[in-house]
Amino acid sequence: MLIHPDKSCLLIVDIQEKLLPAVQAPDATEKAIIDLAEVASRLSVPVLCSEQYPKGLGKTTEAVRAALPDSTLFMEKLSFSCAADAQCNQIINSIKPNQVIICGMETHVCVLQTAIQLKQQAREVYVVADAVSSRQDENKQLALARLRQIGVYIVSREMVIFEWLQRADNEAFREISKTYLR
Repeated sequence: MLIHPDKSCLLIVDIQEKLLPAVQAPDATEKAIIDLAEVASRLSVPVLCSEQYPKGLGKTTEAVRAALPDSTLFMEKLSFSCAADAQCNQIINSIKPNQVIICGMETHVCVLQTAIQLKQQAREVYVVADAVSSRQDENKQLALARLRQIGVYIVSREMVIFEWLQRADNEAFREISKTYLR
């Protein structure tokens, strides 16, 4: 299945101030998420952003916040899975996405549990491998393997952007390719 900009949303899971420095490749992960958020904004793809216990882990990082469109829906949660938290699940359902593109951290905890439960809701779920991270790479790799086994699509940042763009003969492609497709 191809990702379609009119059928999808971007779900950014828990890119928070106190957790980001503890994960593998924090700068590259944050940059990939910023790219996805900015392209989603340009193409009017809805963006949702969860925060796991922000009183303890801090808010979404300043760099990610600066890249988010004004229409971003923020969701605080205590459940590891966004779909297990009633308020978060209600917000996700309010935009009715058939396809959910997930990035964030940690891959083997909140990303994994969210992806599994959204898949159980009969959605197409895509996890962006170069825009997720964990404190230990082994946990990230195990989570991605498990997600593949249950039918979650593992994709890259560029795959998502090219599929959202669909065509090369338009101004959006020309502008986005100069900045985000390298």
